[in-house]
Amino acid sequence: MAKVCISCGKGPSFGQSRSHSMVATKRRFDPNLQKIRVLVGNTPRREYVCTRCIKAGKVVKAV
Repeated sequence: MAKVCISCGKGPSFGQSRSHSMVATKRRFDPNLQKIRVLVGNTPRREYVCTRCIKAGKVVKAV
């Protein structure tokens, strides 16, 4: 399963690390995903949600 936010669909993006001599090596920028219990429909499920969606209140936490 890919680590993608279920609310906004945010996933990893890719770029390059640059060393002191400016040699480029590939790297991956991962979003800050947390596995929390959220209500999907009317059932609570454990899903990956990014912290921006949690903070903005885009998902309803299951208690």
